[in-house]
Amino acid sequence: MIIHEEDKGFGFLLTDSARLLSKLIDRRLQPFGLTRAQWAVLAILNSRDGLSQSELADDLEIEKSTVGRLIDHVEANGWIERRPLPSDRRLWLVHLTDRAKPLIETVTKVILATRAEMLRGMTVEQQKQLGHGLASLKGNLQAALAAEAPRLKGGEPAPVPSSAPDHP
Repeated sequence: MIIHEEDKGFGFLLTDSARLLSKLIDRRLQPFGLTRAQWAVLAILNSRDGLSQSELADDLEIEKSTVGRLIDHVEANGWIERRPLPSDRRLWLVHLTDRAKPLIETVTKVILATRAEMLRGMTVEQQKQLGHGLASLKGNLQAALAAEAPRLKGGEPAPVPSSAPDHP
């Protein structure tokens, strides 16, 4: 089924905007040898250096095994290193290297410039409203997924919502 221009609602606009933003950021990170996922690891560690793999997985909202492979790639580029926790030799913490710091400074400028382009023409108030609205959408979707999780484990199909609100 083809979606006609007049049938494109919030979901379409949201996913299409996210796709375009991802594409633009991917292009802008490519000259640095970075993916968006790798950049996310560096950005998180720049704010809170010395996290465990589990903490990074939680922050990135991905599986621990996935973040483990991601850490391997970022570490291979020399931007991070794993160090054992002295009080628990089984636990390794992920730290930025000195090599990563100039990269983070440069890429942060690229990301902020991209964000400014994305929000061009919007007032500060509109930007705040958009942020609050998107946070509400994310919370609603997380709650819906959490509510479905027990049923899906039991093999039951997810219920279809009885009605959707009318909106453009």
